[in-house]
Amino acid sequence: MTDAASDDPVRTWCPLVTPLDGDEAVDHDALASLVSHVREGGVEGLVPCGTTGEFASLDAEEYRAVLETTVDAAGDAPVMAGTAATSVAETLHRIETARDAGVDIGLIVLPYFHTANDPEGNAEFVRRVADDAVLPLYLYNIPACTGQAIAPDVVKSVADHDRIHGLKDSSGDFNYFVETLRRTPDDFDCYQGFDSHLVPGMLQGGTGGINALSNVVPKVFTAGAAAAAGDVDAARRIGNEGIAPLFQQCVAHGFAPATKAALAERSILDDATVRPPLVEPGDEAREEIGEAVDIALDVVESVDLG
Repeated sequence: MTDAASDDPVRTWCPLVTPLDGDEAVDHDALASLVSHVREGGVEGLVPCGTTGEFASLDAEEYRAVLETTVDAAGDAPVMAGTAATSVAETLHRIETARDAGVDIGLIVLPYFHTANDPEGNAEFVRRVADDAVLPLYLYNIPACTGQAIAPDVVKSVADHDRIHGLKDSSGDFNYFVETLRRTPDDFDCYQGFDSHLVPGMLQGGTGGINALSNVVPKVFTAGAAAAAGDVDAARRIGNEGIAPLFQQCVAHGFAPATKAALAERSILDDATVRPPLVEPGDEAREEIGEAVDIALDVVESVDLG
């Protein structure tokens, strides 16, 4: 376990896919190799068992084992585990499981399936989790999956809790991201989870990104964050020509399926297997994904970052 919630924030996190073999069993050797790949590409932090990691398709034993494999392979890299659940008690249980596996931070969502009948209900949910959490926490705004956004006013109301250190925004609503930045303290970390918003988010004052396609082309995302911290022209080129076209493949085909297909195209994974209800992209889509990966790699190699 590392001191992940420090004064020097991590800029680039990778929400890891969960590699599966042809029989849909978790491939722990492939997961460890993937961790090495993204770390060698410059990614600073690791996020297992998130949306891209198909956490909802893992049973409890698999969930814990994926966390343990990630921690074992991480070295000195911080690990932030997805700990999504629909109740305070189950969220806390997942956070405890993550802590026991050696994880540094928990990533929590609002309850899904049954949503709050008033924004204060969401604030109370977050506070109750934070009050008893055994790890530092980041909020995860992903309304497409939870059925509701974590309203900026709710984020503001809980941002001063000593267990809550920041937020990942995967809404795709850039105004939401800007409003959250505006309403929270300067030391509250705001990460872009919508890959094509990484560069504009950094230029707007965001902390960094937690981006699915950093599994595939980590150098593109670390370069994007570095450029956004200084060289605006380079940042725009990486974002517009490298990240955005590749991200459209995720929008079209789903985060885990597109990311795994891209990893298979780069021969980083042997299998692009996903579990139902997800399905693998077809041959034509995989060809398009492979072309987008090649373009992204060419762009970052051609940009002078000084």
